[in-house]
Amino acid sequence: MAVAFTREEDYEAQAADLPDRPVSAHPNLVTRSGLEAIDQALAEARAAYSSAQASGEVSSDRTAMARATRNLRYWSQRRANAQLTEPEAEPGKVSFGGAVRLAREDGREQRFRIVGEDEADPACGLISYVSPLARAVLGRRAGDVVEVSGAEVEILEAG
Repeated sequence: MAVAFTREEDYEAQAADLPDRPVSAHPNLVTRSGLEAIDQALAEARAAYSSAQASGEVSSDRTAMARATRNLRYWSQRRANAQLTEPEAEPGKVSFGGAVRLAREDGREQRFRIVGEDEADPACGLISYVSPLARAVLGRRAGDVVEVSGAEVEILEAG
């Protein structure tokens, strides 16, 4: 019976030893809304950490404290190295923080905004500036045709 308790404790200890969230090697460029989102995530991480400390259940549920600590480290680091980037919008030119509308070879049109890595959400039309699509169109102008993943796309609008 003692062995069973030891193994359970070992599993809990392993679960509480969570690896850090990976941090991108790219500069942490952010838009104004991206910086606000990081600030919100950092506030939530601080609250979760305080709650885990105050609950007194740290000895019985170390994973809650481990998650809170890991998230607090991640968002603190992301906030510390965030670079607010608001380039002047040049009409017709694709830039960080700007929107772009593309035409694909198959006739589909796609509209998205190029943002920082932490605020990227392709389902909502927000793509990271380090994504292959964003890298292919950044600095280009409306009317340019670029190749993305072996297919051509035409930039219809930028700005």
